[in-house]
Amino acid sequence: MPQRIRLGFWYRLVVVVVKPLLRMFTTRHWRGEENIPRQGGIIVVANHVSEVDPLMVADFLLHAARRPPRFLAKKELFRKAPLKWVLVGAQQIPVDRGSGDAARALSAAVEALRRGECIFIYPEGSATRDPALWPMKSRTGAARLALLSGAPVIPIAQWGPQRVLAYKARKPHLLPRTRISVLAGPPVDLSAYVGKPVTAQLLREATTTIMRAVSSLLEQLRDEQAPAEFYDVETATSTVIPQREGA
Repeated sequence: MPQRIRLGFWYRLVVVVVKPLLRMFTTRHWRGEENIPRQGGIIVVANHVSEVDPLMVADFLLHAARRPPRFLAKKELFRKAPLKWVLVGAQQIPVDRGSGDAARALSAAVEALRRGECIFIYPEGSATRDPALWPMKSRTGAARLALLSGAPVIPIAQWGPQRVLAYKARKPHLLPRTRISVLAGPPVDLSAYVGKPVTAQLLREATTTIMRAVSSLLEQLRDEQAPAEFYDVETATSTVIPQREGA
C-alpha cells in the first residue's frame, strides 16, 4: 500500500472540504475493500441512488482502498469555470458522448487505465428511476471500456445515500447521521466476451453480466432479492395509459 497518495491541489482541496462533512453527517459501513487491487488500472462500477453518492463511493475508494477515483464526465461540464477548474485540476476524464466513434470517445479513459489509474463509471448514467431503487437498464460504456483496455471491472454496491438526498429532493436530510453501506466485490468475469467481435449484442450481454454482479452485492446490503429484470426507463415512459371515455 502506498504511503502517500498524490492527488494534486484541486483533488486534495475537494477532499479537505468534503471529508469533514461526510464524517459529520454520515456513518460508514465499508466492506470488501480487499477485493480492490492496489495497483494497476481498474474500472470501478457502482449502482446510482442519489446525486450525492459519488462523494460516498469516492470516500470509500480513496480512504478504504487507497485508490483515488477518476470519474468519467460528459465533456460539456469541462467548458465553464469554476467547475472546469475543479474537473481539470482533479484530472477527471471528459467523454464525448456525441462522438460517432465510441472507441475515440473513451480514448482518454483507456490511456488513464494504461497509466494505472482507477476509473469510476456509473453504468446507469444517472440515478436510478426504478421505484424500488434497484439498478436500472444500463449503458454499455463500462463493458466497452473493459474490452478495449483489458482492465478488470470491480463491482460496488452502495446503500444509504438516498436517505441523505433522494432523487430530485431539494433539501438534504442531515441529522440524525445516516449509515452509508458500501460493499465491493471481486472482479467481474468477462472472459466469455474477450476476443470476440464487439457487437451491440455482445456489449449488452457483458453489461448485463456487470450489473448482475452489482445487483448481487446490493442484495446483500439490503437483505432483499433484486428483480429478475432491470427497470427500463424507455419502456416505462413509453407506456401510455388510455383514458376512460369522457375523461
